Amino acid sequence: TFSVKPLADGYGIASYIHSEDREYLLKPQGAHGAEFNATLDAMSFEEPTDTRNLRHGDLLEILDLKITAIHAPGHTKGSTMFTINDEVLISGDVLFAGSIGRTDLPSGSHEAMVKTLKTRVLPLNDDLRVLPGHGPETTIKFERKNNPYLKELRV
Repeated sequence: TFSVKPLADGYGIASYIHSEDREYLLKPQGAHGAEFNATLDAMSFEEPTDTRNLRHGDLLEILDLKITAIHAPGHTKGSTMFTINDEVLISGDVLFAGSIGRTDLPSGSHEAMVKTLKTRVLPLNDDLRVLPGHGPETTIKFERKNNPYLKELRV
């Protein structure tokens, strides 16, 4: 979140963030562990000039792309995934190939992550390509069959 202002303002574009995470634009320390916060404490942060709140189900249309926001709390309260043209899921720090995002940071919640996985991830289309925030791409079908966190929820 702390590198958004130079990008958004530099290109004259809006930035979008879920309201539950908006505070991290000004104080990203709330979303990180103590080991990284010492570095962040020495810096100052500002919101991009045009910052808009994002809600579950919001549709953003850019050229021929239809981008749908999926509120997915767990890693943070405002974690948001995005589907693009119902073909690709940008899962951020919610779902990884073979794993899930951390829930032990200040605004994380294991209970919220479990609910997100059950209600937002498991119902997704098998053929959806997943582009996580870290690691290799995968598919919902592969994760449903192989990801231990998703397998545990399907029992």
